[in-house]
Amino acid sequence: MARKASNDLLQKAKKLKNDEFYTQLVDIESELQYYKNHFKGKVVFCNCDDPRSSNFFRYFVSHFKELGLKKVIAACYKEQNWSLFDTKENEHGYFFEYTGIELPDSNPKTANIVYFKGDGDFRSPESIALLKQSDIVVTNPPFSLFREFVAQLIRHDKQFLIIGNINAITYKEIFRLIQDNKAWLGVNLGRGISGFIVPEYYKLYGTETKIDEFGNRIVSPNNCLWLTNLDNFIRHEDIKLTKSYYGHEQEYPIYDNYDGININRTQDIPQDYSGYMGVPITFLHKFNPRQFEIIKFRKGDDDKDLSINGKCPYFRIIIRRKTLMPKYKESVKKAHSMFGVMTYE
Repeated sequence: MARKASNDLLQKAKKLKNDEFYTQLVDIESELQYYKNHFKGKVVFCNCDDPRSSNFFRYFVSHFKELGLKKVIAACYKEQNWSLFDTKENEHGYFFEYTGIELPDSNPKTANIVYFKGDGDFRSPESIALLKQSDIVVTNPPFSLFREFVAQLIRHDKQFLIIGNINAITYKEIFRLIQDNKAWLGVNLGRGISGFIVPEYYKLYGTETKIDEFGNRIVSPNNCLWLTNLDNFIRHEDIKLTKSYYGHEQEYPIYDNYDGININRTQDIPQDYSGYMGVPITFLHKFNPRQFEIIKFRKGDDDKDLSINGKCPYFRIIIRRKTLMPKYKESVKKAHSMFGVMTYE
């Protein structure tokens, strides 16, 4: 019930196009620790971040020398008057460029902030001009504009590490990037992201909400992810497979409208099956492109949702093993030949 309550808040925010969910420093530190080798000599752009209050900006200023950065740029949409949630907005956005000069309390001085002529929206020409100067974008973009935000990054050929809702995987544009190995999931997912700072008008109820020691109101929806095209260790580790298909066929029903077997949990992927398999979208968190191939998303041969006995499981990704353990190859070939099934190497 508590988790549902938190998810309801995100769904409400999406409908209202209210994107005031601010990332905690602890979650930024938890994820960024795995990418430190990517930042030497680079310009980082936090293009949805008020430089006076953003924890992303705070992180990169604090770790500037350690990461060997060239510059950090933080830019935000309109004036926020020193507060994350102040609604007294100026018509102009602003940005700040940090190049390693010491700042009091890791915050820029008001005099050093540069105001845009426009509102500072990430799609504005002024913000795009800063994007073109940058190497890596790291931020929490508006969830309601996530597809458009990612499309811009791809169009300008930028590296990125951004937070989004897990359901972003189901967007055809995002799924295609993952399928084409142009983007992948980060290290932390779901409960690995502890929560977001929200405004005072958000209702806090259930065990997945709290007020921290600084008075920040925290909502933990447990359904968010990091999306990136920066390499990380997860995508180089094989998923350990311990289950067997042959002898347990009844546990792996075949789809009504696709020649593949259904698998409800990533840990249940059989080690001795080389055909098509439908797995839950959370599989992508452990996806190693050298171990598996992503075939398609969600639909069967009739272009309808994959189904079993007329019922559709929650979104499935069709995958296939790229390699099969040598000890299983011969037995699988024999089994396939008995039933007239093609063997995939």
